[in-house]
Amino acid sequence: MIDKICQFSFPTQISFGPGAARMLPEHLAALGMNKPLIVTDPGLKKTGVCTAVETVLKRSGVPCAVFCEVEANPCEKDVENALGAYLANGCDGVIGLGGGSPLDVAKVVSVLAVNQGPLIRFDVLSGGNKQIQGPLPPVIAIPTTSGTGSEVGRCSVITSESEGRKFLVCNPLMMPGRAILDPELALGLPPALTAYTGLDALTHNIEALTVEDFHPMCDAIAEKGIEFVASYLERAVKNPGDLEARGYMMMAAMMGAVAFQKDLGAAHSLAHALSSVCGMQHGLANALCLVPVMRFNMEASARKYAVVARGFGINTFGMTDLEAASQAIAAVEDLIRRVGIPATLADAGVEEDLLPLLGRKAFEDGCHQTNPRPCTQEDLLQLFRQAYTKG
Repeated sequence: MIDKICQFSFPTQISFGPGAARMLPEHLAALGMNKPLIVTDPGLKKTGVCTAVETVLKRSGVPCAVFCEVEANPCEKDVENALGAYLANGCDGVIGLGGGSPLDVAKVVSVLAVNQGPLIRFDVLSGGNKQIQGPLPPVIAIPTTSGTGSEVGRCSVITSESEGRKFLVCNPLMMPGRAILDPELALGLPPALTAYTGLDALTHNIEALTVEDFHPMCDAIAEKGIEFVASYLERAVKNPGDLEARGYMMMAAMMGAVAFQKDLGAAHSLAHALSSVCGMQHGLANALCLVPVMRFNMEASARKYAVVARGFGINTFGMTDLEAASQAIAAVEDLIRRVGIPATLADAGVEEDLLPLLGRKAFEDGCHQTNPRPCTQEDLLQLFRQAYTKG
């Protein structure tokens, strides 16, 4: 792996490499941020990661406030409380530190700092995202997991408790001004969370690749992201101190987020329902739903799944696209098994009588609308049933 800090400008300013977090004061100065609010979660606050970032700021004479109550599936209440901390402490920018949840909250805190809420009025499905006005306070994103790639995304996913569903807030103004990818910050990530987030990244790359919109640049990025997950996820799960694997998984997550500006597919509609109804961790939900959705899409996406097979190192010479697609699905299923994901929704603790509700909630979600094979509500329910029994 690259053992120095590299700088990219795609799609925002990115610093990548071991020790990159120590450059934080330079990024604050470049963005004119004098007192940031660090948005993180309770688990990370207890580790040395949050303390290390606070220490970097303290040594540079930069005051900060910390909000550390973001839930695994952030809801509107988390955003409101974080906004309260931002305003009460006189902050002028936000640092999102952690997985996709704190990063997503950080971005919408910036939105609400200058736009009147409630947040759900900016829901993409209602077109409310077009009402967001700038300039927004600057955001710096520092991921400590390798899943959502939220550090290079223009969107946040938030749960509406009143409506019992997840909703998207998306606007180009929400792109973080800086992203800092330091694989040293991911070294303490537990194996299970490493697996969940890594399979979230894989799902992003695969679903982005199979969306039918013409975007060859995103397709190429997704293809490489799939290759990185196939090569490095199991290493990161089984050897948490493998810095090279951590670095490439961070890249895979970032690439998935860049690629899915094309949009996503049915696996994400299923996963969003599982998170909002059952509180399931998003990456785990994607991992449990990805293979049934790939089987559902196999004929429609055979040519793209052949690309997935090659990303897993499968020699597809002489195979038809359908044969290669079948090999790709088997390879994905095998990786999911090897990194310790439960075999079925039942094994993950989902109650069978929730499946009809989950099917309805999945159909309400917009991601399946860009699935390569059209989905009815009944199709989504059947996909849940297949994921429930591995049938």
